[in-house]
Amino acid sequence: MSKNTTAVLDTVTLEQPAKEDGQGMWLLAKKTSLDLNSAYKYIMFAEYFSETCVVAKERGEVVGFITGFIQPEHPDVIFVWQVGVDSSQRGKGIGSKMLNELISRDASKNVRFLEATITEDNKASQSLFKRLARDHDTDYEVRECFPEEVFPEEGTKAEYTYRIGPFSK
Repeated sequence: MSKNTTAVLDTVTLEQPAKEDGQGMWLLAKKTSLDLNSAYKYIMFAEYFSETCVVAKERGEVVGFITGFIQPEHPDVIFVWQVGVDSSQRGKGIGSKMLNELISRDASKNVRFLEATITEDNKASQSLFKRLARDHDTDYEVRECFPEEVFPEEGTKAEYTYRIGPFSK
């Protein structure tokens, strides 16, 4: 979809975020099990990485979001940092629809792979990204990215990279 295109799903729209959406993204992250980053991170992503972020809105309120960026060293890889969906929207396929919106955008025209890091116990995210591979009839691979010992806080779980692709364009 082009920059100004908005996808409509029943009463939920998928859009590129504006900086004003950063607050809603942060508020949604705050009420989910996602790692909560500073409000600045969400505002900054909405402003400077809007082409590689998605917000799902219902009646103007953020009910889902993706933050991501195209890796500078690997311009054919989009990295998804977070996917958040409000509990009122779960089970409706909003996460999958946002991922598909993301990889169909003009900004993703050279993207062949999507990557995200996921902990071993996050079955919902694992299912989401495996479904993306299945829906696009492509492969996925999993490898350890950040072992527990690289984190400064005790009890932080290792993160595994899920790499989906290549996508056929």
